[in-house]
Amino acid sequence: MPPKPHIIFELYQDGRRLYTKNAFPGTKASFDEIITREGKEEYREFDPTRSKLAAAVVKGAGNVGIRKGNLVLYLGASHGYTPSFVSDMIGREGMIFAVDPAPRVVRDLVFLAEQRKNIAPILADANHPEEYEKRILSVDVVYQDVAQRNQAEIFLRNCKLFLKSGGYGLLAVKARSIDAKKSSRQIFEETRRILEKEMQVVDFRILDPLEKDHCMIVVKKK
Repeated sequence: MPPKPHIIFELYQDGRRLYTKNAFPGTKASFDEIITREGKEEYREFDPTRSKLAAAVVKGAGNVGIRKGNLVLYLGASHGYTPSFVSDMIGREGMIFAVDPAPRVVRDLVFLAEQRKNIAPILADANHPEEYEKRILSVDVVYQDVAQRNQAEIFLRNCKLFLKSGGYGLLAVKARSIDAKKSSRQIFEETRRILEKEMQVVDFRILDPLEKDHCMIVVKKK
């Protein structure tokens, strides 16, 4: 039996296992993920211990704002594990602008984009959106997973520049990157209050024990 649709759009579940439907069937597993085949359909297992997005869903997030056909600005794309699953969620009609400042990482993203034609790698620093401002359209979703002290500032700056009115933002907060002395919960609440001044918070999930000292805050642009 194929996995059943999850309450989150474009995700599927089989018991406790989470999946996306492969938007590019026939391509090899990019990250040694388990692939389940049902007829012509392929389902890729989405590991919540490797992705803050998957962890947020497993922890009960009711809305992550990602839909088929969306344009997504992904800040801190790294080697592309989570972007590859977002690629499935938005489908061939959508596009991910995958930003990362590390040349070696972007090289891996280029290889991934050869298989997944809806990913556009961009070598740039999310602290300086002017570096890629003219290369990106207005987007439906801004997703950020950046280990910087000023995570909230970077996120809001990019949302102001690129996120459509009514669009969604997802901020994976890394507490230890912000302040090693304060408790993670205190940092999470402080970050949430910063975002609430300018955005509508629609979901908030602490990701322990799947992702230690992390939370996911989902917002909607007013």
